[in-house]
Amino acid sequence: MNHLTPDQLGAEALLLVPDVTFTPDGPRDRDAVVVRHGAFHDVGPLERLARAHPDLTPLPLPGQALMPGFVDVHHHLTQSFGAALAFGEPSEIFRRVWVPLEGALDEESAYVAAKLAALESLRGGFTTVADAGTRAAVDVEVVAAAARDAGLRCVLGLVCNDLGPAEEAAGNDTDTVLARAEKHLARYAGDPLIHPSLAVSVPEAATARTLHDTARLAAEASAVVQIHVNEHLAGVERVLVQHGMRPLEYLHHTGALGPQLLAAHATLLTPAEITLLADTGAAAGYNPVASAWKGNAVAPATSWAERGIRFGLGTDGTRGDGFRLLDAAEFAQRLAYGLTCGDSSCGAGWTWLEHATAGGADAVGLGAVTGRVAPGHAADFLLVDLTNPEMHPSWDLPWELVRRGNRDQITAVFVAGRLRLWQGRPTEFDGAALVRRAAELGAEVVARAPVTRVHPTSAAARTRSAAR
Repeated sequence: MNHLTPDQLGAEALLLVPDVTFTPDGPRDRDAVVVRHGAFHDVGPLERLARAHPDLTPLPLPGQALMPGFVDVHHHLTQSFGAALAFGEPSEIFRRVWVPLEGALDEESAYVAAKLAALESLRGGFTTVADAGTRAAVDVEVVAAAARDAGLRCVLGLVCNDLGPAEEAAGNDTDTVLARAEKHLARYAGDPLIHPSLAVSVPEAATARTLHDTARLAAEASAVVQIHVNEHLAGVERVLVQHGMRPLEYLHHTGALGPQLLAAHATLLTPAEITLLADTGAAAGYNPVASAWKGNAVAPATSWAERGIRFGLGTDGTRGDGFRLLDAAEFAQRLAYGLTCGDSSCGAGWTWLEHATAGGADAVGLGAVTGRVAPGHAADFLLVDLTNPEMHPSWDLPWELVRRGNRDQITAVFVAGRLRLWQGRPTEFDGAALVRRAAELGAEVVARAPVTRVHPTSAAARTRSAAR
C-alpha cells in the first residue's frame, strides 16, 4: 500500500477495488464499490461496475478490507478532559465527576473537549457517535460544530431533565423543556452530519409527562431518546423507592418505552424487563468497557441477540477504539455468561461486527442512513490493512478482526464519502494543534471543577504505599 496516497482518495466519485468488502451478506473477495455524492452508489463485481461506470478509473486497494465504520451508540463528547479522573472510582460517578466537570466548561473548552473526543473516535474507526447530551452551560450547537468540523457523524442529544438537583434542573420547568426539545429536533433537519436526539440523564431526572412527551416528539421526528437505564444498583433502588417499579418498568408505565428509546447500559435487567425490551422494540446500548471500569454488571447482550432485541455497542467515553470495543464486547460476554454454561462461541465474531456497525446504526435511528456498505447508504467506511502479521494466515476474518484487530491497522476513515483520517491523522484540520490546546484547556477546567474523587491518583497511591 506504499503507492496509495490520500490525494487518490479525494475525488468526488471513486471506484474502489479492495481485496475484501464487508457487505450486508458478509465479506466478499474483490467486490468493487462506487462512491458518488457522499454515498455508496453501487457495490458488486468489478467487471459489472466498470461497465456501468465507464467515467471512473478503478483504484486497486491491495491488502485492504473495506468495511462499514463503527457506530458508537453511547458517548459523552464534552467529558473528554476528565477521562482518567474516573479510573479506580466506584460506580455512579456522574454527580461527583461528570456534572462538576461539564459545569466548568465554557464555550471554547466545550468545543475543544468535544472535538478532541471526535478525533479520538475517528482514530478508532468510529464514523458515527451518539452523544447523550452535555450538561455544560453552552448552546448544544457548540458540540454540533465540534463534531461537524472534525468530520464525524453525530446523533446529538439535548438533555431534557426537569427534575433532580438544582444544578441539573434549574429553570427547566416541564413546558420549557418540551419547547426546547421541539426546537432541537427541528434545528438540524437536513444537516448532513448532525442528527438531533433527545436525552434524559436517568428516569428519575424527568417527570412522567416529560418522559412520555419526549418519547412522542422523538417518535414523530424519527429520532431517538437516550436514557441511562438500569445501569447501577443505586439507580435501580431510587426508582423502586420512588415509584414502586424498576427503571425500565417505570419507563414502560409512563409510555416512554418503544422503538424510539435507546436504553444506555441496561445492565441490571430482570427476565421480565428483557421481555419488555423485546416486546416494545426498544433499543439498548451495550457498553462493555464501561461495565468493566465502573459498572455493577455486564449487559446480557448475547441473550439480546438471541431474542432479536435491537442493540449496538458504545464506549461511554471510556476509549474511542472500535476494535478494542469489539474484543471487549465478546470477552465480557464470555466471562459473565459463557463460562458459566460452557458457551464457547458467545455470538461469534460476526455478531459483534454486526452490532458495532449496522445494528448500532439501527439502534441510534440511522439504520437507513449508515452502517452498511450498500447502495443508498452514506459512504461511512474504513480501509483496514490486512497485510500485518495479526491477519495471516487468515481463516475467519470476522473473528480475526474482533480478537486481533487494532486501531493502527486502520489506513483510512471516510465519512459521507470524504476522507477524514489518513493513517491516524485528520486530513481536514491540524490534529496536533488541537491536542496541544486540549492539554492547556483541560488543565484549567479540571483545576476549577469541584470534582470529588474517592481514590488518589496512581502516583499518589504508590507514594503512600511506599511510605508504609
